[in-house]
Amino acid sequence: MSVYLCGELDPPEVQAWLQALRAALPEERIDTSLLSLDPATVDVVLVANPPPGQLKTFTSLRLIQSLWAGVDRLLADRTLPADVPLARMVDDSMSQAMAETALWAVLSLHRGFFDYAQQQRECRWAVLPQRRADELQVAVLGLGQLGRVVASRLLAQGYAVHGWRQGGRSAGPAAPAGVTVHAGLTALAPLLACSDIVVNLLPLTDDTRDLFDATRLAWMKPGAALINLARGAQVVEADLLAALDSGQLSRAVLDVFQREPLDVSHPFWAHPRVTVLPHAAALTDPRSAARVVAANVRALRRGQPLANLVDRRRGY
Repeated sequence: MSVYLCGELDPPEVQAWLQALRAALPEERIDTSLLSLDPATVDVVLVANPPPGQLKTFTSLRLIQSLWAGVDRLLADRTLPADVPLARMVDDSMSQAMAETALWAVLSLHRGFFDYAQQQRECRWAVLPQRRADELQVAVLGLGQLGRVVASRLLAQGYAVHGWRQGGRSAGPAAPAGVTVHAGLTALAPLLACSDIVVNLLPLTDDTRDLFDATRLAWMKPGAALINLARGAQVVEADLLAALDSGQLSRAVLDVFQREPLDVSHPFWAHPRVTVLPHAAALTDPRSAARVVAANVRALRRGQPLANLVDRRRGY
């Protein structure tokens, strides 16, 4: 049996992945082309958002291992084999990178660094008011692997950190000590109403699609800021622009969008209160991610439990 690598990877990315995977799994045959390969001999596929329908050609699959943290596009493929375990990428290096981006965004909002950058473009010298970190409440939506690491980093910086999860208060792993946990939809409105900065790290599910619409943006504390590092489909972009233009929100830092790449004519590019990142908050690093893949493939071969399996009913 063999391992097949496929998905949205350009040639240099394919080579980087092959080098890392072959170093981490020297005992496995790893292919990227079906020209000289019988699909029936493939029992593990390593995927980076493959085209819908591609995986149905593999009839002997025992593991679908995503190379990305998000699996919403995979789950949207109705041809995805329902009886094959699906694992998402949980890599500490990615978590740390996400925490770095979140901390940069929160610090920049807190200390007015985005405003100072605008003042520089205008050749304007003005000192803005400075608040202490513990005077700002930061809400982290989503307390999975990424959310917990982000919350810990923000706590270490001195912010008052509150976390929110969709399920019960005790659902999922425990939040870091010092994080005030809120749970369920009834707790979301009061949390948004008293948070100065909201960091979205929720998985994309039917429940979180269009989460930040006009209604929920109106729930947010006047003058608050939104940092979206999760999925673009969770924000209704026209409603966010309206909230920014009205002053309901002071700023948005966005790494993800409804359509990517962001169209050159999109108003986010030129909006004075929007900071755009090209879906780069936390890139998968093949060097560390290959070790995560290797551990799961070896667990499969040995008949041991697989890590980071997706609950398809929950969507993550």
